[in-house]
Amino acid sequence: MLAYALLVFTTMCWGANAVFGRVAVGEISPLLLTVLRWAGAVMIMGLVGYRLIRRDFPTLWKHRRYVFVMGAGGFAIFNALMYVAAHTTTAVNIGIIQGAMPAMVLLGVFLAYRTRIRLLQIVGVIVTLIGVVIVASGGSIDQLLQLAFKKGDVFMLIASLFYASYAVALRNKPPVAGQSLFFAMALCAFIVATPMAAYEMVQSNFTWPTTKGWTVALAITIFPSVLAQLCFIRGVGLIGPGRAGVFVNLIPIFASLFAIAFLNESFHLYHALALALVLTGIGLSEYAGRSDQVDV
Repeated sequence: MLAYALLVFTTMCWGANAVFGRVAVGEISPLLLTVLRWAGAVMIMGLVGYRLIRRDFPTLWKHRRYVFVMGAGGFAIFNALMYVAAHTTTAVNIGIIQGAMPAMVLLGVFLAYRTRIRLLQIVGVIVTLIGVVIVASGGSIDQLLQLAFKKGDVFMLIASLFYASYAVALRNKPPVAGQSLFFAMALCAFIVATPMAAYEMVQSNFTWPTTKGWTVALAITIFPSVLAQLCFIRGVGLIGPGRAGVFVNLIPIFASLFAIAFLNESFHLYHALALALVLTGIGLSEYAGRSDQVDV
C-alpha cells in the first residue's frame, strides 16, 4: 500500500506540472522557470543526499558524459519545451500528449536494444499515437489534412520524445544511488538551462518573476521535482521498475482533472476520445508486456 500511495502521489505531482506551466504564463519566463526549478532541486538534494552524493561522486564523474546528456535532454530541454508549449496550448493537451510517452519508450527500447515487441504492443502504440494526433489537431479533420497543429502541441510532442529517449537510456545508468544520480542530472540541467535563460533575458518577451511566478517556481521545485522524484525512487525500490512504470499512465488523467478544476479549461469530446485512445493503447501495451514476461 505504501508503494501505491507514493507512486500515485508522484503522478499527481507530474500531472500538476502541466497546470503549473499554464499558471506561469505571464508570471515568469519559461526558460528562467526551468533554471530556477533545477537550481532549487540541486540545493535541496545537495542537503538531503550529501553523504550519498559524496560516496558516489567518483562513479558519477567516470560517467560524466552520460550524466550530462541525460540531464540536458531529459530534464533541461524537456522542461524548457514543456513550459514554452504552455504559452500556446492547454494543460489538458499537455497532459494527454505526455500520455504517449510510454508508447514512445516501448518503440525506443525496440530500436535501441531490439527488445521483442508483440503484435498487441504494436497495436497499442498505434492507438496511442492516434489519440495524440487527435488532441494535437483539435479533433479537426481539416487541421489534420493541412497539418495545422498548435505550436504548443508540437513543442510538447518534441519534449515527450526527449523524455522518452531519456527513459530508454536509463537502462544504462551507472551503479549509483538514485538520489545521487538525480542530483547530478539536476546539476547538469541547471548548467544547460542557464545560458538558455540568459539568451531569453536579452529578448523583448522576457518576464521577471512576479510574486505568483516565484510561488510557481517554488511549487514546481518542491513537488514535480524533488518530492515526486524521491517518492518514485522509493516506490520503484518497493515494487520494482516494471510495476512502478505503469503508474506513469495516470499523468494525463491527473493533468486533465487539475486543468479543469483549477484553470477552468474546457474538456471537449475530442479530448475524451483522445484520452480514451491513449489509455487504451497504453493498456494494450502493458497487457502484452506482462503476458510476454509470463511466457519467458
